[in-house]
Amino acid sequence: MAVVVPFESPSSGSIDELVALVASDMERVNSTILSRTGSEVTMIPEVANHLISSGGKRLRPMLTLAMAQLAGYTGDGHIKLAAAVEFMHTATLLHDDVVDESELRRGKLSARMVWGNEASVLVGDFLLGQAFRMMVEVGSLRALDILSAAAATIAEGEVAQLAAAKNTATTEDEYLAVIRGKTAELFAAACEVGPVIANRPKAEQTACRSVGMNLGIAFQLVDDVLDYGGKAAKLGKNVGDDFREGKITLPVVLAFRRGSDVERAFWIRTLERGEIGDTDLDHAIGLMAKHRTLEDTLTRAHHYGAMAVDALALFPSSPMKTALEQVVAFCLARSH
Repeated sequence: MAVVVPFESPSSGSIDELVALVASDMERVNSTILSRTGSEVTMIPEVANHLISSGGKRLRPMLTLAMAQLAGYTGDGHIKLAAAVEFMHTATLLHDDVVDESELRRGKLSARMVWGNEASVLVGDFLLGQAFRMMVEVGSLRALDILSAAAATIAEGEVAQLAAAKNTATTEDEYLAVIRGKTAELFAAACEVGPVIANRPKAEQTACRSVGMNLGIAFQLVDDVLDYGGKAAKLGKNVGDDFREGKITLPVVLAFRRGSDVERAFWIRTLERGEIGDTDLDHAIGLMAKHRTLEDTLTRAHHYGAMAVDALALFPSSPMKTALEQVVAFCLARSH
C-alpha cells in the first residue's frame, strides 16, 4: 500500500530552463569533476565515478552556476566552486550510505555494497580534500569560509540526526534544525558563493543564501513524503527505507504527536525498538493518512518554497530568475 499524495501546485515546474542556461558552464564543471577524481589508486576513481556518473541531477552545482550568472559574474571561479559543491555532496552521500547501511543509491547498488564501508568512507574523505583544494585555487577567502563552514555544519547535522534517530520524542523544531544542517546548508552555501565571488552587495548575497536554504528545506520535506507516498523508481531507493531504518522524519513526528496512546506505542515498537513486521509499513502509512501528516508536511514544504521564491524578488526579471522560480516549483512537484 502506498498513498500518492495529490497536491495542487500552480506550476509543475521544470529544471529544463536552468539546465539550458548553465549547459556550457556545466560541461566545464563535468570535465573538472572527471579530472579531479583521477588518482593512481584505482579504487578512488572507481568508487567516485560509480556515484558521480549514476544519473543525479547535479542540482547543487547548477545552483552555484545559476547564482553566479544571476549576479553577473564574468570570471571562471564559479566552475571550480560548483565542482567543489558536487564533491561535498557526493562525499556526504558516500558517508550517509555507510551510516544508514543503505543498499541502494539512485536505483543501483550503493558504493558500500560494491566496495565496502571502509572504501566508501575513505573515498568520501578524498573528495572532500579535492573540494577544499579547488576552493583554495579560486582565491576567495569568503567563498572558502562559506563552504568550509557548510562542511562543518553538515557534519553537525549528521551527528544531530544520529542523536535523534529512533527518538520518537523528537519535536518538529528539532527535526527542522537537523535538516537545516544536514541538507539545506549545502543548498544555501552553493547559492551564496556566486554573488560573493561576483562582489555583489551583501543584500544580494543574503538573498541568494535564503533561496538555497529555503529550497533545501522544501526539497528534504518532499523527500520525507516520498518515502511513504512515492514510487521506488522515482525515489532511486525503496519506498519505506526511512521507516525500516528507524528514521524520525516530519510525517512521523506529526503522526506521533497526533496519535493515541496505542498509536504511539506502535511508533515506539517499530522505530525505537526496530520490531517491524510485514504489515507495519502499511499500518504506518495508514496512520499518516488518518492524521493527514503527508499533506501537512507538503504544506510546510510549499511554505519554504514560497520563501525561496520571495528571496528571488530582489533581482530584476530575467530568464535565469524565471528558471530558478521553475526549479522551486519542480522540487515541490516531485510529490505528484
